[in-house]
Amino acid sequence: MPVPTHVFDPPFNIIRSSHAVLDVTDLDKSAAFYEKTVGLHIEDRDDKSVYLRASEEHQHHSVVLRKAAKAACNRLGFKVGNDGDLDKAAAFFSENGIAYAFVDQPFQGRTLQFTDPFGFQIELYATMEKRPHLLRRYDLYKGCHPQRLDHFNVFAAEVQDTVDFYARLGFRLTEYAEEDGDNGRIAAAWMHRKGNVHDFAITNGRGPRLHHIAYWVPTAMNIVHLCDVMASSGYLKNIERGPGRHGISNAFFLYIRDPDGHRIELYTSDYFTGDHDHEPLRWSLRDPRRQTLWGAPAPRSWFEEGSTFAGQAVREPRFVADVLVAD
Repeated sequence: MPVPTHVFDPPFNIIRSSHAVLDVTDLDKSAAFYEKTVGLHIEDRDDKSVYLRASEEHQHHSVVLRKAAKAACNRLGFKVGNDGDLDKAAAFFSENGIAYAFVDQPFQGRTLQFTDPFGFQIELYATMEKRPHLLRRYDLYKGCHPQRLDHFNVFAAEVQDTVDFYARLGFRLTEYAEEDGDNGRIAAAWMHRKGNVHDFAITNGRGPRLHHIAYWVPTAMNIVHLCDVMASSGYLKNIERGPGRHGISNAFFLYIRDPDGHRIELYTSDYFTGDHDHEPLRWSLRDPRRQTLWGAPAPRSWFEEGSTFAGQAVREPRFVADVLVAD
């Protein structure tokens, strides 16, 4: 299937992935997990929401937990270059028949929310309240010492169309997994805005659903330490996959599940992709090294389970990808 052409003059300027808004059923339990086990820092909270960030981040929050009757992904947030980009985005959505609305969001400047043509609920903003970063506050470090939100990964029922749409918005392809043969279809794609491997990964599956959010940690040993923390604090069964090293992205990883089943990746050691002539790397869908460089396939839950987007119907994928699954 066609690899999208890089668009260097998109209709508006998305800078990077910024934050996720997750609906959770037990606010106190989830907040404790993200703060004490994972190691994020609570910036503000009330009886309905908890706002957390990582130690390197100046922004007020990179994950928002909202109390709800049912667990879901509420929004994925991206930062744009300036306030004018929000108006350019509104014009683009209007021209392309995509519903949008400007809304007030706590601690954020003017915020534009939209649902893309595939059901992913997104919000864009240019400014967020700033806080001093905590990078050198080692006395506050907990869990795996997460430093910054790195990316989102979603299940998409229409992978190629979703990739093409976000390519129009300036996302650049770095790596992709494709079926072998003359008519091979792209089953997963990794796309970026900020010069690493990805801000937004798009994976074939029942969608729209969130597969995971990911936080960058300083070293592989931080990830190993988190395994020890979870094994000794009652969360052993919440370790889903890893630790290991991806072939795709080269990153050392661990996948865990929060109390509601939302998936979080802890992640380090990917690479620079900022050069304008960076060529995307193709992986065969049947190459076991793409999932894990050491050859171990992912568990079935990793391919089948994800967080629905609140209010969005889930569709079956256009095709079933023939992937390697652990027994």
